[in-house]
Amino acid sequence: MSIVNLTPRQRFIAALEHKPLEGRVPHFELVFYLTMEAFGKVHPTQRYYAQWDQMSESERHLHRSEIADIYIMTAERYEHSAIFIHQNPNTFDEICRTIDLIREKSGDKYFLMMHGDATYSVPNGKEMEKWSAWLYDDIARAKRKADRMVNEQLKFAERLARHGGLDGFALCSDYCFNTAPFLRPSMFSEVVTPYLCKLVAGQKALGYYVIKHTDGNIMPILDDLAQAKPHALHSIDPQAGVDIAVVKRRIGKEIALIGNVNCGLLQSGTDEEVTANVRYALQNGMPGGGYIFSTSNCVYTGLPLKRYEMMLDIWRREGNYPPTSS
Repeated sequence: MSIVNLTPRQRFIAALEHKPLEGRVPHFELVFYLTMEAFGKVHPTQRYYAQWDQMSESERHLHRSEIADIYIMTAERYEHSAIFIHQNPNTFDEICRTIDLIREKSGDKYFLMMHGDATYSVPNGKEMEKWSAWLYDDIARAKRKADRMVNEQLKFAERLARHGGLDGFALCSDYCFNTAPFLRPSMFSEVVTPYLCKLVAGQKALGYYVIKHTDGNIMPILDDLAQAKPHALHSIDPQAGVDIAVVKRRIGKEIALIGNVNCGLLQSGTDEEVTANVRYALQNGMPGGGYIFSTSNCVYTGLPLKRYEMMLDIWRREGNYPPTSS
């Protein structure tokens, strides 16, 4: 098929595989929470389903159908190449139903993914001290648990592969603060890296594309992330001082990059700052391919929709690859 006539899903996969593209750089967001402002619809993750078990099957079907519609409406209006499914309710059967509904309504137009991480992430504030003490008290036990979590996720991934319809996983365990990783690099290499490598390799072996997400300053562990060999790395966080030009030079030939548009500037920066930041991401992400345009986190509640639309206007004008020579 001509690279000019690819579907959004095919364009997304081409970027993950560093294949040449003509026309617009693929785009997606890990989450687009502004569905109420955009469509007058509550985002799937913000729906409360305490009475799910009391609903009739016809009521449940209406909820499922609207959730699928919201994901597709968002992708269509904002030209997303991929849909990240945030399943609610989060059971295996409901996950499969949502995948099937999106495919039924949109075919193979969009790349479908969901969360699939099973590695240690930054503990919450209430648990951080206790968790850190637990880790250092018995690191062998921590490693056994890390391996067990990965094995359980791979069993789930294999079961989901038998059902079909899902293209990939986004691994959404955050590892870093704005200043540094939550573990010193030597400890990260011991209790996270081997299990991240195992997880990515296992998901790839099942036929999935794998995107590793983490916010914060990834530079001290960038080589560890690259060692795991995901297809792409998200979100290349400029609020933590991560420069997409530097990351592109270091790992961009092997691993696709996603992100780098500063969410903080979208919320509170000037139009000039936003414009310069969007251009920087495009100008440094696009060369050589292997780039997918997005914010440095997600389109979160409270972020002005007009600023996101401004970001996309710049992308539509300036985020385009030239025609390739035949």
